[in-house]
Amino acid sequence: DFQTREEAKVSPLARNIFRIRGVTGVFLGSDFLSVTLEEEDAWLTTQAEVFTAINEFYDEGKPILEDHSAMPNDAGTTILETDSSTVCLIKDLVETKIRPTVQEDGGDIAYRGFENGIVRVELKGSCVGCPSSSVTLQQGVQNVLMHYVPEVMGVEEIGPDSKDDASGGSDSSGGGAEQVVDASQVDRLKELGF
Repeated sequence: DFQTREEAKVSPLARNIFRIRGVTGVFLGSDFLSVTLEEEDAWLTTQAEVFTAINEFYDEGKPILEDHSAMPNDAGTTILETDSSTVCLIKDLVETKIRPTVQEDGGDIAYRGFENGIVRVELKGSCVGCPSSSVTLQQGVQNVLMHYVPEVMGVEEIGPDSKDDASGGSDSSGGGAEQVVDASQVDRLKELGF
């Protein structure tokens, strides 16, 4: 997820796309990419330039990333020995059921922690700033997790600068976070002393 030209230095493809006027972000998924523009209405006039930049990149035969270690898989879904069975199940659901659906719309989602019944996630790509992201979190992500994992009582979106531990615990000081808790879960929260 490249949000600046500086970040895009490790990717010849992202660099090519950032040369186009109005591009403010490039997100490279496993089998797709998303381009964020300053002005949403500019896609019609920018689309041909983006496609040309992509085609020129592939014609040159360069790798997408110059240093693959510079961009680790940051989905936070790797199962660790220290993960509880609940966290393992949450990570598996994020990886196998939730991420593929979010990626279909040009975005991505990363697991960032689970504490006190709340799953913290980070939205990426076209999901960032999308007006539908709250609906995606509540009606999609939260409903799936609550259906399969009774311990889950809500989902909280955190920003990329939040320092969370994807192994399960975290510091809960995420600035700019939006928490989505289903109203039907309020009684469960009270029973647990929240």
